[in-house]
Amino acid sequence: MSNLKNVQLATATNITTTYAGEFAGEYIAAALLSASTIDDGGLTVKANIAFKEVIKKLATGNLVSPASCDFVPNSSVTLTERIIQPVELQVNLQLCKYDFVNDWEAQQMGYGLGQSLPPKFSDFMIAHVAAEVAQNTEFCIWQGDTAAASNNSFDGFEKLIAASAAAGDIPAAQQVAAVGGGGLSATNIIAELSKVVDAIPSSLYGKEDLFIYIGSAAAKFYVQALGGFVANGLGANGVNAQGTQWWNNGSLTVNGVKIFVCPGMSPNKMYAAQRSNLYFGTGILNDTNVVKVLDMGDLDASNNVRMVMRFTSAVQFGIASDLVEYA
Repeated sequence: MSNLKNVQLATATNITTTYAGEFAGEYIAAALLSASTIDDGGLTVKANIAFKEVIKKLATGNLVSPASCDFVPNSSVTLTERIIQPVELQVNLQLCKYDFVNDWEAQQMGYGLGQSLPPKFSDFMIAHVAAEVAQNTEFCIWQGDTAAASNNSFDGFEKLIAASAAAGDIPAAQQVAAVGGGGLSATNIIAELSKVVDAIPSSLYGKEDLFIYIGSAAAKFYVQALGGFVANGLGANGVNAQGTQWWNNGSLTVNGVKIFVCPGMSPNKMYAAQRSNLYFGTGILNDTNVVKVLDMGDLDASNNVRMVMRFTSAVQFGIASDLVEYA
């Protein structure tokens, strides 16, 4: 009885809301940039791509040479270009207000576990959808495949890097074959991560923004291995003899290289790259951006709300020869 009363009160006011163009940008940014790999600082974000953008990387060789009286152009310059072109995406979703109104009213009354959420019911609904968009974006950043039946918003790094490796753009020494059998485990994770480190070019090793990107499963195996549960030379009690208590969600490193954990990555793949060589592109200020909450009560007397979001997204890397692929 009380639930029905709550719904009637909540639907008494029409909640139809529309944000377009740059006004939608705030909500679009909250959705897309909350993906874990982006939010934790693993990618370089290009936030205002109107249509497409050329990523240019300049590399020089033999830059310094012995002095002479003549101008001798001994230096070599290599300019690489790749295109990042965010694709247009949309969310069309219908929800029942009945499923959300109790949570919204609890937060209105201050029972939201200390979190400050928007007081408008329409903003509450947008926040719910934004969280789902962020999760989808995280997955597509790595495993996205436009040729697949699902999770096909845009091509992710796994597909893009594999294509460059197959084309020979990534040196063979930087293409590390993944372990066979059952894949990565707590028993082999240290050895496999070491293979990735060994494949990193000397020119990149030690760079401030160099990471080894791994999935959540691989990170768990690494934490377990360093806890002393496998033969790894650390002893039965692991790091600092702390056993399972050695790690408390702090940073992870391997052989001097920082580890970046990506929930959206496939379980048995790993990549070494500089953050400045991996890009996420979108158009936060695009005129085509739309965030709309449509209250269906005035149209069909239902208790439904339709959500519409339109935005753009894509990923791309800069220099293929500066990547290490473990796949």
